[in-house]
Amino acid sequence: MHVNVEYGSEGIVSTSGDVYSFGIMLLEMYTRKKPTDAMFGEKMSLKSWVSQSLDENKIIEVVDAKLLRREDTNFSGKEQCVLSILALAMECLINSPMERISTREVVARLEKIKTTFLRRTKDAKDGNGKQINEY
Repeated sequence: MHVNVEYGSEGIVSTSGDVYSFGIMLLEMYTRKKPTDAMFGEKMSLKSWVSQSLDENKIIEVVDAKLLRREDTNFSGKEQCVLSILALAMECLINSPMERISTREVVARLEKIKTTFLRRTKDAKDGNGKQINEY
């Protein structure tokens, strides 16, 4: 079974390792899967599964149905928010610690995702042109 053990590998703890762990945690939260899930093995990992879904624009297939459903109010805005978070997670999971996003950048990106989502939700209208204010 392929499981990348980044955090504390070789006895070295770093903020870069924290960022990697945060990326894994985001994937676990949004997919409700663990890297050690039975569906993952030599050929497929949690990271590669989500990465493939992003590449194929099929995140609805990997995201927990309790978080994102096509029939949701403002599905488009929610989908874009989830896409942004999963893309951020993938940046946290870059193999080279030197090329990985910093904790400061993670926070800035999360703030931007939040602002964008709230703006889209505030401006969202239903099919009849009625304002939707669901957060």
